[in-house]
Amino acid sequence: MTRSTQHTEYGTREVALGGEILRTVVGSGVHGIAIAGTDDHDEMGVFLEPPERVLGMSPDVPHYVWRTQPEGVRSGPGDTDLVLYSLRKYLHLATKGNPTALLPLFAPPDAIVVLTPLGEELRALAPAVLSQRAVHRFLGYMNGQRKRLLGEGRGSPRAELVARYGYDVKYASHALRLVLQGLEIVRDGRLTLPMPEAERAEVLRVKRGDVPELADVLARVEQLQAEIEERLAAGRTPLPSHPDLETITAWAVAAQRRHWGW
Repeated sequence: MTRSTQHTEYGTREVALGGEILRTVVGSGVHGIAIAGTDDHDEMGVFLEPPERVLGMSPDVPHYVWRTQPEGVRSGPGDTDLVLYSLRKYLHLATKGNPTALLPLFAPPDAIVVLTPLGEELRALAPAVLSQRAVHRFLGYMNGQRKRLLGEGRGSPRAELVARYGYDVKYASHALRLVLQGLEIVRDGRLTLPMPEAERAEVLRVKRGDVPELADVLARVEQLQAEIEERLAAGRTPLPSHPDLETITAWAVAAQRRHWGW
């Protein structure tokens, strides 16, 4: 780890950037709900480690992080946050349904920063990765945002947003986005990025402070959550209960070998 007053950096840059196969924009930008002057810039990618990091005595490199802000300082407008995961770490996150980890698999072409042939193959694995686990994880993250919004979880509502709008419109918009995307995943077995126009407009209304009553946002979130849970309980979803780990593992082993030239 290196650290300076100008930025924060963790991990081994040479390993991460040297083995990078995929990187995309994530965060509000890829969802289509960024508001100029209010959002930072987030990117996520995947790299393959060299053989000595996987099979030898050298320590593995599960991730690499680079942020324009110093350690402990929240990113703001104009800042950049980059995280790169090793293939093994990334697949663990994605198959568990981590909402942010899934984004590089579904990001549109104009959000792709780095893409190699192995990265294209990884994106083609999206149907094997996506499962009902993701739906449960989206609901879990949504509940986390809702608790923050209500001052019940980690991270308190932003005082400046509460003063201006009556509630933290960012936490509220994140909660609404997550439950809308969870519904699309459970209903259609896919994640559309950027969000479809109607859903995107609904989230932006909240994020811009155009929904004056927090109770109205919470009621909408609860309505969508109930529909998701009903679909899961009734089996009204095209998704399998679990990801296709056999297919994913076979590809990951072959990809690592090809990357090493074995």
